Amino acid sequence: MITKEEALNYHENGRRGKIEVVATKPCKTQKDLSLAYTPGVAQPCIEIKKNPKLAQIYTARQNLVAVITNGTAVLGLGDIGALAGKPVMEGKAVLFKRFADIDVFDLELDCRDKDKFIEAVAIMEPTFGGINLEDISAPDCFYIENELKKRMGIPVFHDDQHGTAIISGAALLNAVELQQKDISKIKVVFSGTGAAGTSCAKHYIALGVKKENLIMCDSKGVIYKGRSDIKSGSPKEEFAVETDARTLIDAMKDADCFAGLSVGGLVSKDMVKSMNERPIVFAMANPDPEITYDDAKSASPDCIMATGRSDYPNQVNNVLGFPFIFRGALDVCASDINEEMKLAATFALANLAKKGGVPESVLLAYNADNMEYGRDYIIPKPLDPRVLVDVSLAVAKAAVKSGVAKEPKNDWAQYEKELQDLSATIAR
Repeated sequence: MITKEEALNYHENGRRGKIEVVATKPCKTQKDLSLAYTPGVAQPCIEIKKNPKLAQIYTARQNLVAVITNGTAVLGLGDIGALAGKPVMEGKAVLFKRFADIDVFDLELDCRDKDKFIEAVAIMEPTFGGINLEDISAPDCFYIENELKKRMGIPVFHDDQHGTAIISGAALLNAVELQQKDISKIKVVFSGTGAAGTSCAKHYIALGVKKENLIMCDSKGVIYKGRSDIKSGSPKEEFAVETDARTLIDAMKDADCFAGLSVGGLVSKDMVKSMNERPIVFAMANPDPEITYDDAKSASPDCIMATGRSDYPNQVNNVLGFPFIFRGALDVCASDINEEMKLAATFALANLAKKGGVPESVLLAYNADNMEYGRDYIIPKPLDPRVLVDVSLAVAKAAVKSGVAKEPKNDWAQYEKELQDLSATIAR
């Protein structure tokens, strides 16, 4: 574990913060200056005016993503404001660059009005190839993303919702297979009805979980039909079910899968013991899971356990998703990141875990002798260079197949080779 001092020194020492802007063309001579700015810069301006598509040739737009927040739901810190959220947005920029060579401008908007926030983001469309929304509280985040998707012709993706859904969805597919269960018959219990919990529930249903077999719990208990405090039209109402269960303890009896996206320490050993045999426990609250890895394994040695932590097996980490999803989307000039692309990313991650042949560099990074598909390895590691290739390729293909790619690839084998070359370059 790192200390407070280490974290603060990391951000302060040397050049302050974590990111900088670097020129990609020389600017050392009079001619360089004339090409970079006036008079030479007028030529691409004229061409883009005639044909807007040429912006992706003459500018950095098609490899530039905005990471945008209003700071209302930052990590587990809550509503700390836009300025205090800036270190997280800079960190997200680092991950985009490190894992997929995507450039980022981080934008912290001091704006609590959701309609003003939407307007501010929408009018910046000429600047960016994609929008990554981050750390925006529910239910505003649902409205903001949906409205921006309607208004903008570039991908808009709220990672707090869909990232966890995509990655834990891959974990679910493999966990169900390894535990010899039928995804259409499993009972799934959620703790947490915020952005991540709601999106995960919807994604699990798209993967084959029956809606009637899914129970959602918030801080007041089970979301059941007729609960007086659930407003009509609210995101929670969609998941209300007919059940006698009223508490999380009630709901977890005979459950096959627990998905926690709430707070640490909510789940006891006895609650895990009350689940069906060979249970699946995804305790994804950060930094402290709803139940610790050791306690879950002690309660049910045959369980499959995943957390959001890197110090235990099966880490559900959003960095397995967003860099590569955007890489695939940007590379075909997708106008959206749609459900088909999210599902493609999920299946690509699930399949990669089964491939075997984990690179030596990954084993060294995690101080492991081997990693083989099984209860302690149901999803790939974020540092596996193959994730860039497999996920980006799957997402790009899904974008083309679903009709949202404005610049489809003509040669998938060549694109795969380009991704492999990029992955090798990043790894160095």
